[in-house]
Amino acid sequence: MTTEDSRSFLNRRSMLTLGAGAAAAMVASTGTAAAAHHGAPGDAELARSLPGGFRSAYAQVNGVRLHYVAGGRGEPLILLPGWPETWWQFRKIMPELAKRYRVIAVDLRGMGGSGKPRDGYDKKTMARDIFELVRGLGYQRAHIAGHDVGAMVAFSFAANHPEATKTVTVMDVAHPDEGLYQIPMLAPPGQPVHVWWFAFNQVASLPEQLLAGRSRHLVDWMFDHLLADPASIGDRDRAIYAAAYDRPDAIRAGNGWYQAFGQDIEDQKAYGKIAAPMLALASEMNYDYFAAVLPSKAVNVQVKKVSGSGHFVAEEQPRTVIGELQAFLG
Repeated sequence: MTTEDSRSFLNRRSMLTLGAGAAAAMVASTGTAAAAHHGAPGDAELARSLPGGFRSAYAQVNGVRLHYVAGGRGEPLILLPGWPETWWQFRKIMPELAKRYRVIAVDLRGMGGSGKPRDGYDKKTMARDIFELVRGLGYQRAHIAGHDVGAMVAFSFAANHPEATKTVTVMDVAHPDEGLYQIPMLAPPGQPVHVWWFAFNQVASLPEQLLAGRSRHLVDWMFDHLLADPASIGDRDRAIYAAAYDRPDAIRAGNGWYQAFGQDIEDQKAYGKIAAPMLALASEMNYDYFAAVLPSKAVNVQVKKVSGSGHFVAEEQPRTVIGELQAFLG
């Protein structure tokens, strides 16, 4: 039993490679204030609703308080979500994976029930958050899997903490590199998706003014345009995500992940090939990019296509994601 057990991506190829006071203290510490305001359930209630004995908890690491949900037994499997979602995006895969692994889904720095500091949103710092969490929970090594921004952090974890990385899985997004600078401001004719939010999230202050109290519009647009079947993320789940991003501090923090891309690009230049075994799960839109680029970034990488899925693979094709993860992790 561990300590934690005991304590409860230019053009088509670049479209989705990267994916998007007292009150603040209360949100950071409970993760329920915004949800309650919207009538959405809080993290503790959501965690208990999943089979597998999942519970919501917090840890102070690397100068930030992280919220996580853990359940199951076995080797630790860390799940890292992306924008504009929270740990809840893994709800369809967590119970089955918990039959074999200790599943720990984490709200990243700035996300959901986790703290929202003014800085530290480069992926190297965020990877350090997760490293300290892993060690704080009593583990020396862990399987790390991430989607979207979480995939960037997972990649950075494997690059900066190889001694703690048993395997790494990236879902539909790769770590920021200089290719980002080639994404056109105007989408070429025929390009199915224009990643306008990459630029929008770079703007300081304005997004908070426009989106505070209106994040459901953004959430609906992202899911309606980036899912093969928009119904795979229903109204209740959309409300949960909107509640998590509806406050100015949450919008600012989520934007921080994008505003740190310049630093992420510079950091990545120093990384060698990832030594840990890597699984790359790509939507049909991003498979060609993953197959062309990731073998140059990792020593041992398997690139798998998630057919019939848009960007949010774990929610749209959970059975495929579960099967690929179980086969890869062993």
